[in-house]
Amino acid sequence: MASSLTCTGVIWALLSFLCAATSCVGFFMPYWLWGSQLGKPVSFGTFRRCSYPVHDENLQMMVMVEECGRYASFQGIPSTEWRICTIVTGLGCGLLLLVALTALMGCCVSELISRTVGRVAGAIQFLGGLLIGAGCALYPLGWDSEEVRQTCGYISGQFDLGTCEIGWAYYCTGGGAAAAMLLCTWLACFSGKKQKQYPY
Repeated sequence: MASSLTCTGVIWALLSFLCAATSCVGFFMPYWLWGSQLGKPVSFGTFRRCSYPVHDENLQMMVMVEECGRYASFQGIPSTEWRICTIVTGLGCGLLLLVALTALMGCCVSELISRTVGRVAGAIQFLGGLLIGAGCALYPLGWDSEEVRQTCGYISGQFDLGTCEIGWAYYCTGGGAAAAMLLCTWLACFSGKKQKQYPY
């Protein structure tokens, strides 16, 4: 099977897929922020949440429903910062995934990835990583929302976690983006084979 990638390019393709998968899984999972409410563990993502309070008519009190799900609407996301974070991070993950799938196709298709295409792909990966990094930087600005303050204590605020802690999904998302920006962007420059010169 013909490949348009150099040996470095194959490493780039595999690493690109790994970085994209890590960032996308982290982005989708609702474990960016951990806390507890009414004695139950609660976690938040940018657009998803696990465990939420509802009023029980029979008991006449608030009880926690221990389920994970996304917010009912985009406006239901607790803060404007988290809405922006969702869009920016989602766009960045999409770009990383697009480049990763193209790179993997380059392992099987000859003349798909030239040196120029590899450099352009690296620039797209850098942009994707930058967008995800911006999303991760915006996320703490939403810690002053009412939902977060109910879970993390009313001492929480922007860049102040209160009683909560950062979850593994936040680190996954940011780590995948950082690796894409630093490693994949550099490897992409050496990924494509020099194109053959045709006489016509």
